[in-house]
Amino acid sequence: MDSYIINTAGFQITELDMFIRLLVATGIGLLIGLEREHAALVKKEQTFAGIRTFVLLTLTGFTAAVLHVLLSPWIAVGIVVAVVVLTAISYWITAHKGDIGSTSELAAMLAVVLGALTFLGYIELSLMITVIILVLLSSKLSLMKVIGQITQEEIYALIRFVVVALLIFPFLPNKNYGPYDVINPHDIGLVIILTSGVGFLGYVLMRVLGATKGVLLTGIIGGLVSSTMVTWVFSKKSKEPGALNALYTSAILAACSIMVVRVFLWVILFNKNLLVKLAVPLGILFLTAAAATIYFYIRDKKENATESKLPLGKPLDMTNAVLFGALYVAILLVISYANDYLGNKGIFITSGIAGLSDVDAITISISKMSVITISAQTAQNAILIATLANTIAKFGIALWASSKEMRRNIFIGYGMIFLAALAAFGILNL
Repeated sequence: MDSYIINTAGFQITELDMFIRLLVATGIGLLIGLEREHAALVKKEQTFAGIRTFVLLTLTGFTAAVLHVLLSPWIAVGIVVAVVVLTAISYWITAHKGDIGSTSELAAMLAVVLGALTFLGYIELSLMITVIILVLLSSKLSLMKVIGQITQEEIYALIRFVVVALLIFPFLPNKNYGPYDVINPHDIGLVIILTSGVGFLGYVLMRVLGATKGVLLTGIIGGLVSSTMVTWVFSKKSKEPGALNALYTSAILAACSIMVVRVFLWVILFNKNLLVKLAVPLGILFLTAAAATIYFYIRDKKENATESKLPLGKPLDMTNAVLFGALYVAILLVISYANDYLGNKGIFITSGIAGLSDVDAITISISKMSVITISAQTAQNAILIATLANTIAKFGIALWASSKEMRRNIFIGYGMIFLAALAAFGILNL
């Protein structure tokens, strides 16, 4: 058994642990110092602190924490104050020379804190913070480029989302009201935040990564926002001269695959117990759609992927999110009514009709209702019906809007998915 190098009433550490934590603190200083020194060399500027200084700073924090444990907290406070004063003097000097940036100085103070945290045993936290610091320090140019491209509308969209998520949602009552006792303001607010958040995430991904980096990538990212939109856009593009029909088909099927992933996520969020029997059927649908996507992508791999732009639309479409919330409530009421007067048959009819327009709302509603009134078996079948109905709707859009050449691809791709759906229903109801 290792002997304790420090053994007080409130803190114990062995020699081995002390050595490991010292190495981690040194490594943190080396990494941050390496990044700062490299950045200074690239810019051909003098740096406030390089590798050696940052190692000394993390070791200073490490030593301050040791003295805090062994002697007095005031010694550690004095050391930290001394570092802050020295850093402030350095900033004052560099600011007078025209360099008003304070990134290195702030990194220096954080290095002291990381050294102290490492000694106290918060190694994972220290390493996570170090990774974040390194990413921020090394991505200055990329961040400036991205920030320079942000529009005023996107800033306002982010502010609106933060206001709704942090200032309004927490104060919504978490109680059931209305007919059948199924209207919960807190749950409705959560649905609105999740749906608007998914759309906002999809917009950001398309904005940052660029929809023009490949048709397949566009289909995958666009599927986060709306697989129906992806289907419409690429079906219409198939009528243009020189259209890459196989590649466009792969984008549509990729968006369909992401739609199945969204169903997975909603079920996990609102009633993960349904996945006990639903995981395999949904997995079959996803794998089939993914396989069809890969098939058409490989078939077209000899051609250069053309850059394609999808209309991004609004960064944050809160109006549609609220309408989605209203649709969610309406579906809850219709399902409750159908369950009360028509039994399982009514729920299946409602799921099929609702799935034609949107699979998310019906999936969330069914998942929630399965906790209260309807059986898990009924809920699982209803979710599969809604998923299949949504797929049929996109199939119809693709057939109507696409070229004659592309329709053959659509029949093959969706034919595979329909066969998989039949197998999924069979497995679910064994």
